[in-house]
Amino acid sequence: MDAFRLDGKVAIVTGGCGVLCSAIAGFLAQQGARVALLDRRKERGQECAEEIGECAAAFYADVLERDSLQAAADQVLDLWGSVDILINCAGGNREDATTSPERLFFDLPAEALKWALDLNLLGTLLPSQVFGRQMAEHNQGVILNVSSMSAIRPLTRVVAYSAAKAGVSNFTQWLAVYMANECSPNIRVNGIAPGFFLTEQNRYLLIDAATGEMTERGRQILAHTPMRRFGSPKDLLHTVLWLVSPASAFVTGIIVPVDGGFSAYWGV
Repeated sequence: MDAFRLDGKVAIVTGGCGVLCSAIAGFLAQQGARVALLDRRKERGQECAEEIGECAAAFYADVLERDSLQAAADQVLDLWGSVDILINCAGGNREDATTSPERLFFDLPAEALKWALDLNLLGTLLPSQVFGRQMAEHNQGVILNVSSMSAIRPLTRVVAYSAAKAGVSNFTQWLAVYMANECSPNIRVNGIAPGFFLTEQNRYLLIDAATGEMTERGRQILAHTPMRRFGSPKDLLHTVLWLVSPASAFVTGIIVPVDGGFSAYWGV
């Protein structure tokens, strides 16, 4: 079981104050890692770091601004001296990039589509460049990207989000090969594809704000999820730990569904 420990490792978590991201960061700290929470919200970042404890620190960074990512990397290196793990957890969607009976695909604003594409795809590539360089210079490291069920089976409504997450899955495999061949075979890149977790980003799709009842979409999702529930943050934690720890030392270039069976079930 010692192979699952992260003692002495430094983990970067982008979007570190999100519901799932903060749960992951806190769990990694419990396994011995020092955790750097990267977020645009400085005050919230500090609050999250304090909630985790003395082995966590918050740093300002915007995953779409390379200079801010580099500044955060420099600060982490000054504080802890290394970058061993990068979890590209920042992402999300917004309502005006999502189709509905009142909002046709043909009318979705280009700015909203670009926002979703950039945040999820470019917001994974840029941190991988900045922190991946540090790993390449030290010939070791682990990158974990967060894809989605919508990359495996494109979901209705979330057009730009689905396209971006499909790109994240493709990029994960590409980067795994690149890092192993061009930099070091000791650098691994994998991904997880969460199923349906109730977060602030997707609540409007799953829960009716006026009634508090599940939407028709929410009911459809549960009907196609063999385990018949939404995921909770703790459902991700041990899969993440396996992929970023030495326990998966011969695993690279894969995307692991954590979805209650959704991707395996076709409704019949």
